[in-house]
Amino acid sequence: MICQNCHKNQATVTVLELQSSSPEGTKSYQEEQLCEICAQSKNLPHAPLQKKSLGDIWKLLQSSGAQVPKQNELVCPDCGMSREEFRRKGRVGCANDYELFGKDVEDVLERIHGSTQHVGRLPGVSKEDLARMEAVAELRKRLQVAIADEAYENAARIRDELEGLQP
Repeated sequence: MICQNCHKNQATVTVLELQSSSPEGTKSYQEEQLCEICAQSKNLPHAPLQKKSLGDIWKLLQSSGAQVPKQNELVCPDCGMSREEFRRKGRVGCANDYELFGKDVEDVLERIHGSTQHVGRLPGVSKEDLARMEAVAELRKRLQVAIADEAYENAARIRDELEGLQP
């Protein structure tokens, strides 16, 4: 199903909003299908509950605005952002927050991107440049193997190919 907000991405989050109950005692609700990005922009409590532990559910209750006691609330000395405010907004207030709320930042990144490690392409590098860089790396490996095997004629040919690929 496509996101009902942006109409572009695959919907992965279902939001049920409870409407007022009728005099007969029946309750109505409004259902909305959203992608992760639109769900984040609506400042909803944490994304889908998948294999959540009791501690995760407790964190969810804390971030959803439910009244729970605050113990040792972390607050950034530079910008004044609290951990609760960071978890609600999903954004840091200053550079110091990355270190102060490090574990929380990792949780947000993993929830949004599915990982805490970058595995995508290099920023600012075109597809052509990336393909050339990969070809150069592959040729360098082949050159090392050719030299180790004492196949000097093959190594000279690979060297010439490498020189042709250098900018």
